[in-house]
Amino acid sequence: MVSHSGLMTVIERAARKAAPRLRRDFNEVQNLQVSRKGPADFVSMADQRAEQTIYEELSHARPDWGFLMEERGEVAGDPNKPRFIVDPLDGTSNFLHGIPHFAISIAVEEPMASGKREITTALVYQPLTDESFWAEKGRGAWHTDQRLRVSGRRDLSDALIATGIPFLGHGDFVQWSRIFGAVAPQVAGIRRFGAASLDLAWVAAGRYDGFWESSLQPWDVAAGMLLVREAGGFVTDFRGGDRAMERNEYLAANDALHSKLHKLVANALR
Repeated sequence: MVSHSGLMTVIERAARKAAPRLRRDFNEVQNLQVSRKGPADFVSMADQRAEQTIYEELSHARPDWGFLMEERGEVAGDPNKPRFIVDPLDGTSNFLHGIPHFAISIAVEEPMASGKREITTALVYQPLTDESFWAEKGRGAWHTDQRLRVSGRRDLSDALIATGIPFLGHGDFVQWSRIFGAVAPQVAGIRRFGAASLDLAWVAAGRYDGFWESSLQPWDVAAGMLLVREAGGFVTDFRGGDRAMERNEYLAANDALHSKLHKLVANALR
């Protein structure tokens, strides 16, 4: 059985401490107080409580580390130390509509000698199914204690692809429509489940064969990107480059399918 590092133990403990309240709130979703945060973008008391629990746990364990969090925003820490990137409830719209598909996403971003920052630790935890997808750089990606590998499928005609669909106030409808028009006729199916962290975790687990989306936030994708890479997959921008976060474009798959998807997407956007 693979053993967690001390840091991974801290992260999973924080997620598991927040999970029971999320489960209870999900079962009482009709009674939640909901405030409007922007166009079709809701934040619930459940979201805020989960983030507070995770923040308290992580800041107690690593008091000099910074945070980038969905609700709280950026919390400064020692610039020479890592920081946590946290989404306490990815899939808020699912949660508020009683759809049982959402997750807690926590990643660690470390400063490198090059001056860049890199994701080195990741957890995507699904409270309702008690599924823990985690990865540490150089140690692989895991589902609890089972090693994850991306799908071995080589043909687009066999591939199940996940995406996000633009909606009110979010995303580029024209760009998405072009990509969809290029990809859909070539693949076995396209799914939109509404939680990017789980989309990427499922690519890492081989449940999905690929994924594309744009207009996401760092806390939506930071953990999932490391999961895919440590499971043997690729995550790039739509041009096939290494500027996914900079360009806010995410294309993930195994090596064979990634090159094919990348060509389809690149041609669609010309």
